[in-house]
Amino acid sequence: MTENPIPYPDRRFQALLFDMDGTLLTSIESAERVWSRWLTCHGFDPVEILPRIHGVQTLETIRRLDIPGIDPQQEADWIAREEMVDLDGVRAIDGAAEFIAGLPHDGWAIVTSATRPLAEARLAAAGLVPPPLFITAEDIACGKPAPDCYIAAARQLGVDVTQCLVFEDAPAGIASGRAAGTEVVVITATHTHPFATEHPHIRDYRGLTTAHADGGLMLRPRMAV
Repeated sequence: MTENPIPYPDRRFQALLFDMDGTLLTSIESAERVWSRWLTCHGFDPVEILPRIHGVQTLETIRRLDIPGIDPQQEADWIAREEMVDLDGVRAIDGAAEFIAGLPHDGWAIVTSATRPLAEARLAAAGLVPPPLFITAEDIACGKPAPDCYIAAARQLGVDVTQCLVFEDAPAGIASGRAAGTEVVVITATHTHPFATEHPHIRDYRGLTTAHADGGLMLRPRMAV
């Protein structure tokens, strides 16, 4: 499927909502190193489990593994602490810093399955400015693929969630955005294999900017300088 350089070129959106890991920055190297250590200690094959961790809250992933005799919250806390200190390889998706720098203060948010401390650490490591609004794992009882996080972000921004555009990279997050009633753009920079999706998809944010139009935001090509 050919990537569309300017998704939804004729649509005006009230706000842009971004997943973080794999969408604004890549933390795959860090996350998979930590998770591989944890999975190996608990007798799992990381190759089998690692594809399931992306875009889902750590606590939810651990609960799904149904390991006898452990405290899922304690295990999730251990993983979070390890991820906080292992930030090697965390970096911004190409063009992301310039793209979000051009957004109005009240026109965007980050909606992530990471905890707030981890999200802040990864943004700093990637050289990205923190958003005016964070929705993190602590804020939502039901994480992605449930729509709660995107609905909460739109509510706090004071906009209609169905008039928001979500940027995502993983199936759980895409499903979350669609369940909330948003349109979705898929970022493919961290994908190692072709990704089948019905939604517009772009590799990164190079060549993309926004324009203000009648109180909303429209995606536009960034002019070369």
